[in-house]
Amino acid sequence: MNQFDLSTARSQESVLATNKVLKNTYMLLSATLVFSAIMAAVSMAMTMPPMAYMISVIGAMVLGIFVLPRTANSSKGIGVIFLITGLMGFGLGSILSIYLALPKGPEIIGTAFGGTGIIFLGLSGYALTSKRDFSFMGGFLFAGMMVVLLAVLANLFMDLPALSLAISAGIILLMSGFILFDTSRIISGGETNYIMATYGLYLAIFNIFISLLHLLGALSGDD
Repeated sequence: MNQFDLSTARSQESVLATNKVLKNTYMLLSATLVFSAIMAAVSMAMTMPPMAYMISVIGAMVLGIFVLPRTANSSKGIGVIFLITGLMGFGLGSILSIYLALPKGPEIIGTAFGGTGIIFLGLSGYALTSKRDFSFMGGFLFAGMMVVLLAVLANLFMDLPALSLAISAGIILLMSGFILFDTSRIISGGETNYIMATYGLYLAIFNIFISLLHLLGALSGDD
């Protein structure tokens, strides 16, 4: 086998490996989203208080930062990612209960759900079909995260409705960027662990949905 054949074989292996990561990522992402929806329904049936959202998200963050990276290369990672997304779904249920009690609540939730789906499918589809390298966005996304974090901390003291809306809009833009960035990394082979890839995309979808709920609720006058 000559050098050209070796190069071609390696290229084909790389494409197959990338396609496998993509397939596994989207399959696991779909499963975790369904599981989150089930846990949200359980939370709503139990009429969990709003505090459940904060507790669940903090618990999920701890698992995502300290446990998932250590287990992502083993079968234990599957259980951890379902635990994380289940917790976040359970917490989300308490928020959905609040919106459902509003006059336009079901409409707001439906619009946020549809909007989140359109954003994710549109951006992922663009990254997949264009095959553009969005790695250059890494620095901008990190800076954006710092700005949003500082704005959130500032608004804890100032409690400005306008700033709160701006933060939600900023999070939607930031998470949209992460969808492009994370999908691009999978395509380019920069992310080879489908569990970690799923975690990143799930967080982006979750935050877009929550932020859209806030924006739509405020614009409708119900939030």
